[in-house]
Amino acid sequence: MSERHSSEFSWPKRVKAAGDAVRFIDAAGFCMLFPVKNVPLPSLYYAAARRLPISWDKTTQMIWDWKDDLPRRRRAFYAKYFKARGTFISLKFLPQFLAMRESAAGPGAAADFYAAGRITQDARVIWEALACEGPLATVELRHACSMESAAGNARFKRAMLELQCLLIVTHFGAAQETEAWASNRFELVSRAFPKQFKHACGITPKAARAVLARKYRSLYPDAPVMQMARLFGWPKTEAQAALG
Repeated sequence: MSERHSSEFSWPKRVKAAGDAVRFIDAAGFCMLFPVKNVPLPSLYYAAARRLPISWDKTTQMIWDWKDDLPRRRRAFYAKYFKARGTFISLKFLPQFLAMRESAAGPGAAADFYAAGRITQDARVIWEALACEGPLATVELRHACSMESAAGNARFKRAMLELQCLLIVTHFGAAQETEAWASNRFELVSRAFPKQFKHACGITPKAARAVLARKYRSLYPDAPVMQMARLFGWPKTEAQAALG
């Protein structure tokens, strides 16, 4: 068994089932699907496999399926968030993330975000398609947005990263659209997690940063302020204030 990576935190029981995964995510608060270089956060992969480097087997396939299943069952949030890589967020902390990013926005807010320069036109089109049609799998969503071509697919991927990094969109199940791998199904966070969305509307960004900073320090008590600032994308002064 490989030595534990410095970002992994001690977890007493190996994750073997979906319920174990939810308990791990809740304890961590927020974690990666797989360990990512220069992202100082624990990973669900290590909690389940207890080894590094990553290798594909039944355990890896199991946690890969959880990225779609746990959000669909409203047990955890998942999207490409930290460094645009696969991230789980506990529902206990999702309101703080939404408040921190000032992205607790309803289905009809795409035009406002576009007018404010917070999203591109392609992201607006995807957002409005989901608002109109409900949860859609990747190929369906690309078709609804007229992004079926190779160039359209590249635009689609960039815009989807925008929306996931803003916590507007979450994974929400999977669909077997072709003979290849199952496609991700996506949904607006405001509809997938209405309780957390409503809670976020009553939290200020400053209060949210304070909660997230305390949680991060509970995971890594010796972490420098700049490590946390880089992870969350905060200026150093905001990170210091959050810890203060």
